[in-house]
Amino acid sequence: MATRYELEAEEIAALLEGESAFRSRQVFTGLHHGLRTPEEMTDLPLALRQKVAELLPPALQIATESRSDDGETIKWAFSLDDGALIETVLMNYKDRVTACVSSQAGCAMGCTFCATGQSGFGRQLTTGEIVEQVVLAARAALPRRLSNIVFMGMGEPMANYDRVLAAIRRINGPLGIGARKMTISTVGIVPGIRRLAEEHLEVSLAVSLHAANDRTRDELVPMNKRYPLGMLADACEDYVSKTRRRLTFEWALIDGVNDSSRDVAELAAYARPLRAHVNLIPLNPTPGYLVRGSSAERVTAFTDELRSHGIVATIRNTRGREIDAACGQLAARSAVELTRKESDA
Repeated sequence: MATRYELEAEEIAALLEGESAFRSRQVFTGLHHGLRTPEEMTDLPLALRQKVAELLPPALQIATESRSDDGETIKWAFSLDDGALIETVLMNYKDRVTACVSSQAGCAMGCTFCATGQSGFGRQLTTGEIVEQVVLAARAALPRRLSNIVFMGMGEPMANYDRVLAAIRRINGPLGIGARKMTISTVGIVPGIRRLAEEHLEVSLAVSLHAANDRTRDELVPMNKRYPLGMLADACEDYVSKTRRRLTFEWALIDGVNDSSRDVAELAAYARPLRAHVNLIPLNPTPGYLVRGSSAERVTAFTDELRSHGIVATIRNTRGREIDAACGQLAARSAVELTRKESDA
């Protein structure tokens, strides 16, 4: 059975065989532009509302919801119909409202400082499961408008390329969020970056770099062994050339691992030819990983040194430390809690 956001407009029309084209368009528009559940579509006859609710059930159920930053940050662990857990985060800022969405249940990339990487890979998310995260975040944001989407939740978007791109086109079209307001984050899957360069979309690209020499990056981001820094730089150059979009490098600062003056020099030399912006990330503590994030003083000093090399660098505003902020932590805690409830039943 198709879930609520899996079908395109013409597929909904086929599903509602016997209903007029006008009615099927109302359903599709109500789900996407209106952000409404079938029960809320009071412009439809009651019998049709009930039919749509039965034929298009939701894919996501809230397993856990946590709030922080005086309610400005909401993090959900959603349970899928097969029991898999994923995470979505809504962040309210003064000038924008951003949703961070997942593209996979778990992740196979194995980045050593990432809670999701420690939990392993579950499965690919469907297009509908990705879109539904955005819709639920948009509903929670009301009366403000959800303005930005970042594919920086659980999973590697480039490893679920076709479904992620289909979701982006739906988010950009029926949901009405501009492509320039969406960012895909990748550990550096070179074929995906090259494909994205040919899509004629204005989405932004962020690369989780974290080290600018192959020896260190092999340890932090195992995918570097397949797509080393030289190959990654060539793909990024191609992307920037073809899209004219600014490239971002993400760098989680880890004490004694990638926060030295030598690391600054290597990062500057790597970023400068690509005219890349660098987003420095104070590392959230992750259970099971023995290193720690750089001190606040070192984060500031690293930023200043990088800027002295002529690199545009910003420090990410870390949200929700008290609600298992590191990607994958809330889902891991929710899985433990669900298992405990089942054993107690």
